[in-house]
Amino acid sequence: MANTTSFSTRDLGIDLGTANTLVYARGRGVVLNEPSVVAVDSRTGHVLAVGHEARQAVGRTPGTIVATRPLKGGVVSDYEAAEGMLRQFIAKARRSRSRAPRIVVCTPSGVTGVERRAVLEATSRAGARSVHLIEEPMAAAIGAGLPVYEPCGSMIVDIGAGSTEVAVISLGGMVVARHSRIAGDALDAAIAAYVERQHTIAVGERTAEQIKMTLGREEQIMVRGRDKVTGMPKTVQLGCEAVLEALDAPTQSIVDVVCGTFDACPAELYGDIMERGIVLTGGGALLHGLDERLSRETGMPVTVADDPMGCVAVGTGRCLEDFTRLETAFAAPATVAVA
Repeated sequence: MANTTSFSTRDLGIDLGTANTLVYARGRGVVLNEPSVVAVDSRTGHVLAVGHEARQAVGRTPGTIVATRPLKGGVVSDYEAAEGMLRQFIAKARRSRSRAPRIVVCTPSGVTGVERRAVLEATSRAGARSVHLIEEPMAAAIGAGLPVYEPCGSMIVDIGAGSTEVAVISLGGMVVARHSRIAGDALDAAIAAYVERQHTIAVGERTAEQIKMTLGREEQIMVRGRDKVTGMPKTVQLGCEAVLEALDAPTQSIVDVVCGTFDACPAELYGDIMERGIVLTGGGALLHGLDERLSRETGMPVTVADDPMGCVAVGTGRCLEDFTRLETAFAAPATVAVA
């Protein structure tokens, strides 16, 4: 096994997300933030584009080109596409080609051994010298600046596109952790279903996501799409309150995961959380009114991290900066070294 205590400036931390991938370069911070999308030639399997360029192709490609997200629910669902995407992202983030980097990459807390192995192998084959895994809640907590190594309880709720991760952390470990596949993608699907049900308009995932991000900033949201009855273009206005009502079911599922984590929390740490509160990270943390609803349902103070979408990437990066102290945060199996 390679010496893992001497990380260098070429090494990378990766937040491998269902919707977006962020790459942290040691000493430089977050250097890449692109959609986790791959455009593949279906005839040859060749990766044609990744990231922003590939996302522009979603819903607009000819029959021979498939634009896809290689991760579902926070785990690798298309191994070859994930490897091709990671290879290009790593190449973009690196300054030097002299030696392959060591990489810290995050995984959801609820993944199986097979799913964890898929991330390890895809990252290794994409050009890493060795790969270390860290679970998303721990990376998010480190990135949010929570005192994860102190003898007190800290609660993190990380809501990504494919999964919601909830954990109570103390003394460098996760005391209680809960994982759910109800997250940002489920919110987008609920919005799309609502628009189709109420206005017979078919909208894609990008439009649904834009509606979600607009909530709270405007009372009325203009939506354009194809009328499923007439087949013609149609424009409607959506009321913010009506859309939020349509999101009630998936939002309640997220609340239930948080409440379920409290049920399993030791009494000593429960008091710490009542004092310190719950910290929200991930893109889902920006959903209008979610922090207030969680506070109301749990009776706890709830705050959104300063940079909720960057917390996991920053957390993986801090493991590079202070490897010896933070190596206890790594999930087993800890590393795969490439010969």
